[in-house]
Amino acid sequence: MSESPNGYGPFVPTRELETPAAEQASGIGGQVLAGVVRGLAAVRPAGKPLHPRGAVHRGRLVRTGLPTPTGASWLDAPGEDEVLVRWSRAIGLPAPLPDIHGLALRVLSADGTPGDLLMATTGWLPPTRLLLVPGFGSQRPMTTLLPYSTPTGPVVLGACPGETSTTLYAACLRGPWHPFAELHETPGDESDEPVSFDPVLHPLPDLAFPSWVRRLREPAYRTARATRDEPDPVEVRSADREYAS
Repeated sequence: MSESPNGYGPFVPTRELETPAAEQASGIGGQVLAGVVRGLAAVRPAGKPLHPRGAVHRGRLVRTGLPTPTGASWLDAPGEDEVLVRWSRAIGLPAPLPDIHGLALRVLSADGTPGDLLMATTGWLPPTRLLLVPGFGSQRPMTTLLPYSTPTGPVVLGACPGETSTTLYAACLRGPWHPFAELHETPGDESDEPVSFDPVLHPLPDLAFPSWVRRLREPAYRTARATRDEPDPVEVRSADREYAS
């Protein structure tokens, strides 16, 4: 990384820009991604089409907040969250072959409503943080690739895994990164619990995707649920509340 992970300059979110062309393109892209997931499920009929195997355990997310408010309190305000953590390889290629590495977090709120955050290994500078980058290990920068909506504009989230913890960052689309949280994983045996992360179905507190991002991602997640014969969203939410309690 040529840019310091601590970023530089002020955090100034940009105004959100949505156009009919973006909506149309995202709809087409969503169907293409759904087709890719369907094809992977055909050759991998059991389990998950993407990120088939991983290590799941618990942790604590300590949020310190951002220097400039975005209007989304989960990013802006200090706090702590109990989380489920899953590290995985997207294609499932065996080590030491390179793969796209993923980090999934499930925020377990007090009322049992889950909020999911998914990241994958990418570049770190503004032009490359939207591109998936395979590597040999998970100790590399990760981002959400696509932005979240906030009252002050779109924000991308990122993570830099360290030796003892993982730092979470936020940035506007073309701006520097600023840390807002630290992930501390609970030591213990790792397992791959049967939990399905879905950031569209389970949004983070105070954060939502722009409509064009939902149109791009939702068909793929819906297809992935169908390939696993998962229940409809109402039943999934109910099951998640029981799991988190």
